[in-house]
Amino acid sequence: MALTKKREARKSLSQPAWITLDGGFAARNCVVQDLSRSGARITLNEDASQLPGTVRLGFARNTKASRSCRVVWRRGRSAGIKFI
Repeated sequence: MALTKKREARKSLSQPAWITLDGGFAARNCVVQDLSRSGARITLNEDASQLPGTVRLGFARNTKASRSCRVVWRRGRSAGIKFI
């Protein structure tokens, strides 16, 4: 019997947020389109292909209130991130 990978329930948000790069020195605004316990889909103002492999995501610019994430896919201005 084949195992099926079931996606976690995602909550649609469309909420402004911040991603930080380079240890918190380069902050960029984004929009969290949807969110689950394990990750999120974000939309940036620029092409997502420029994102590094890991970023921090927070709903405030303060990096202390953010979570480490691994970028798992990039498509146009959107990216999928997994919380680590």
